[in-house]
Amino acid sequence: MEKFNTQAPYSTPFRRFTYAVLAILLVIMAGCSGLRLAYNNGDTVLYWWLNAYVDLDRDQKGWVREDIDKLFDWHRKTQLKDYVDILRTGQKQLQGNITQADLLADYSEIKHRTQTLLLRAAPELADLARSLKPEQIAQMEKKFKSNNDDYRKKYLSGDQDKRQKLRYKKAMEQFELWFGGFSSEQEAIIRKASDARPLNNEIWLDERMRRQQNVLNLVKKVQQEKLGKDATVALINTLIKDSFERLEHSERKAFFDAYQDSTAQMVLTVIKIATPAQKAHAVKRMQGWIDDFNSLASQPK
Repeated sequence: MEKFNTQAPYSTPFRRFTYAVLAILLVIMAGCSGLRLAYNNGDTVLYWWLNAYVDLDRDQKGWVREDIDKLFDWHRKTQLKDYVDILRTGQKQLQGNITQADLLADYSEIKHRTQTLLLRAAPELADLARSLKPEQIAQMEKKFKSNNDDYRKKYLSGDQDKRQKLRYKKAMEQFELWFGGFSSEQEAIIRKASDARPLNNEIWLDERMRRQQNVLNLVKKVQQEKLGKDATVALINTLIKDSFERLEHSERKAFFDAYQDSTAQMVLTVIKIATPAQKAHAVKRMQGWIDDFNSLASQPK
């Protein structure tokens, strides 16, 4: 069960790539109920997402589509059953005495699944990186800058209270997706738990820009040194692993840990105050996704 959609808004190109592939994250984070439709169109979504970043040329378009199709085929055959297991665990936890340790373990499992997907995609990403032209790398850099400008407008404007309200609103969108509506008394408790989380969007932006620069440095190195595929795959694998380990081994570890723990505590608070009807709503919603994943896993491409 994915319980950390309420994390602070930051991204890395590799993780955004993953969101385009992992239908469970796409559906839950977007609040979409049409999981099968979203997943079956995920290859197209990913293609157009990549195209927006690098403006694929005529030669690239064909084999990029083929690589995406192969990645989705692998994902459908090997990963969706695991998501069913995760969701079933979430159903049991909701109906039992769930703890903060359970939530953190679920979060670790989701991270593991995300990293598995990214590492599987590394050869295809290497092919794309090796094919990029200088103007496409410039387009990627321009897109990063545009995204960061949008981030500043949305998350760095206004005072502390405005930023807290925005973060609380995004959290409630996720909780309402899972549990349905909340009473005013419940909302007040959730708002207090939301505000208890450390708030520093400047840090998230800085981390976002650091990862973007790492990606740009990688593709520029590949082009300048005309690296072969194996060397490029090795660089990408290292970057993927470093991206995941960053939160655990950086000079900002204390902040990241505090944010993760307080987010888990907020989710736990919501579960604890949820009524039986609200928990039943969440269990039913998860069952719908379980049924969809089972159907998707069994159907041919």
